Amino acid sequence: MGSVRPAPWRRAAVVAALMLAAFTFNTTENLPVGLLSLMADDLRVSLTAVGALVTGYGLAVAVASLPLAHVSRSVPRRYLMTGLLAVLAVASWISALAAVSYGLLLAARVATALAQALFWAVMGPVAVGLFPPERRGRIIGLLSVGGSLATVAGVPAGTWLGGHSGWRTPFAVLGALAVVSLVAVAVLLPTSRPQEGHAAYGAAPDRRRFAVVLATTALSVTGAFTGFTYVVAFLDEVSGFGRDAVSAVLMAFGAAALAGVAVAGPLLDRYPRATLTVPVAGQAVALAGLYAAGSSQVATVALLMLLGASVAPTFMATQNQVLRVAPGRTETALAANSAAFNVGVAAGALLGGVLLPLTGARGTFLAGGVLTAVALVVLSRPEAVVARETVDGPKPGVR
Repeated sequence: MGSVRPAPWRRAAVVAALMLAAFTFNTTENLPVGLLSLMADDLRVSLTAVGALVTGYGLAVAVASLPLAHVSRSVPRRYLMTGLLAVLAVASWISALAAVSYGLLLAARVATALAQALFWAVMGPVAVGLFPPERRGRIIGLLSVGGSLATVAGVPAGTWLGGHSGWRTPFAVLGALAVVSLVAVAVLLPTSRPQEGHAAYGAAPDRRRFAVVLATTALSVTGAFTGFTYVVAFLDEVSGFGRDAVSAVLMAFGAAALAGVAVAGPLLDRYPRATLTVPVAGQAVALAGLYAAGSSQVATVALLMLLGASVAPTFMATQNQVLRVAPGRTETALAANSAAFNVGVAAGALLGGVLLPLTGARGTFLAGGVLTAVALVVLSRPEAVVARETVDGPKPGVR
């Protein structure tokens, strides 16, 4: 972000503002899940139509991430981030209008999704560029904590608020939070050209490793969501949890996810590969274990917590790896990783939906475990290549 870094308090304030923005974006994305019935009844549409507000959001992020990152390459990041947060605030307030129709709400959701697609691509380089290179993992960890809090606190709190004061109120609050982030970023983030600073390009560019990270993201996320999309049915049909207990189990999952991010974040700089390999392995064990031992309620809770503590750190670690091995500009590489993540969410939900009537909810977790195991195999391949080249010497024309 230029040759002279801002004062420490200013850098910390920018990171805090970006953490709040990540929290607000992620809460906005998933809030309709908790308000499904309220929104459907008020808007006089089906539950499926409200569900499409979440599904369409994820697909918009997947499709738009790369093109938007490419066309905005030359826009100074302070102006770009301010504009994205303004879109989030305005779209949230439009969603909260008393007279909002389903069509207008859908348009506001699409606008927010497009802003989020670009936000996740540029947030990392913006924050990391404020600090020395050796602290990039720690900063990515902090940003991930902000995003993870949306699952643990944001959506549950928004669901509670919507149940007590109407579903529009949480969207109005999210718009206000977006303005807080906007003001902090507009005032405190330095103005500089995007290509300036160490965070604009990968620290150790490697096209092969970058491809492996993208494949790991896509496969692991597809595996996770093949099962987890239908976790409520699993808890009911396989584990025998009552409706009242399901919320508590899912909160344990979210708390474990937050704990996993908090623990892994400070280790990203020292152990960049282990902090990716270990969570992917943990996810594979958790998904396979749920298939094998899902009839035990104690085992189910423990394994779901292991799943939560693995899924969230996996994406955080892939983001950190992308900043290291990006073969070109980091925002484009991060956009590709975000697209891979959202494609994985959609593909996992689709695959689980196909398997559900054939294998039941239990079978979706087995399929997810198999896909995650494949991701683990893919992730281990570069190590074998490095070891072979150390013995035989590098092949001509191979990096």
